[in-house]
Amino acid sequence: MSAQYYQPVYLLIVTVLTYFVCRWYNEKVIGDIGRTKASHSLLALLLATFLILFIGFRPLSGMYFVDMAGYNLNYMVFYYGNPFFFTWDTENYLFDNILPWFGANLISIDWFFLLIAFIYFGLMLWACWKIFPKDTLLAFLVYLGAFSTFSYGTNGIKAGAAASIFLLALAYRKNKILAVVLLWISLGFHHSMLAPIAAYIVASFYRKPKYYLWGWLLCLLLAAGHVTFFMGLFSGFTDEHGANYLSTEVEDAVRNVSGFRPDFILYSAVPIFFGYWLMVKKGIESETYNFLWCTYTLTNCMFLLCTYGSFINRIAYLSWLMLPIVLLYPFVNISWGKGQQRYLHYVVYGHLFFTLFMQFVYYA
Repeated sequence: MSAQYYQPVYLLIVTVLTYFVCRWYNEKVIGDIGRTKASHSLLALLLATFLILFIGFRPLSGMYFVDMAGYNLNYMVFYYGNPFFFTWDTENYLFDNILPWFGANLISIDWFFLLIAFIYFGLMLWACWKIFPKDTLLAFLVYLGAFSTFSYGTNGIKAGAAASIFLLALAYRKNKILAVVLLWISLGFHHSMLAPIAAYIVASFYRKPKYYLWGWLLCLLLAAGHVTFFMGLFSGFTDEHGANYLSTEVEDAVRNVSGFRPDFILYSAVPIFFGYWLMVKKGIESETYNFLWCTYTLTNCMFLLCTYGSFINRIAYLSWLMLPIVLLYPFVNISWGKGQQRYLHYVVYGHLFFTLFMQFVYYA
């Protein structure tokens, strides 16, 4: 299939399946969600397997899967003769060694992309199963329908693979040794994961929602006031590649996504304000949700402080990788009101609609 049809086909599949799964949920009485076999685990596994093969064996296209061409170029350097030596002196100490190892061993690059797709979609499903054991299919579909999911499975695959590993660390946070190992692996796939990992650590020790919300609102005011001091500060803690993300001078095809973006901010804010209302105003107590919400909110603060960078969509993804889970969690894992099932499909459809609108209307 031609590369230009991959995203429309992907979104069509996700949209149709989301409709039927939400329709199934609407037919259940209130309270059934947590006690039924709503996950349809086999279907979720089949869907993940299909996506791994579908995305993993996609055609090589720099036009539609932008970074894919660059990965192929680096791969061929080793495929046609350069020897492989493992090195820690690189931006991403795992990913940047895995790719040349495949090339130096004359393994087709198709198998490399298949491996990354397996990590991306496979661990994503695993995290959804762990966090939403009775609602895995719904959670997986909500994640697949997120604004950045497709692009980070086909374009920014280093960050995408790192994100799925990080999700698994969130899911296994109570197993501290495993969580630390997963966080280390996630950082090894993409150095930008340092930001959500830092938020993960802070949220592990301090979780007062009102202070997180005040901090987020302060960051929003700084963003609205065009304060760019923190962009320069953060760029001092990263490498040259990361500093380009924070620069306001880099000219690039994605330059139009920088600046103060009300749409990005609104998308980010929905789970923040809803979670605050649940935990503070309604007094809902859930240690897991509190941790997820705090980690997401703190990471999103970096997006606000760096919103004038040249690659702000990539910085926003550091928090958006958690957004589907934070958004869905209180609707299926917490009991807080008689209307929550009725609101569930509005939230799922609204989340998917944002993606469809941005892809087929805004960016079109």
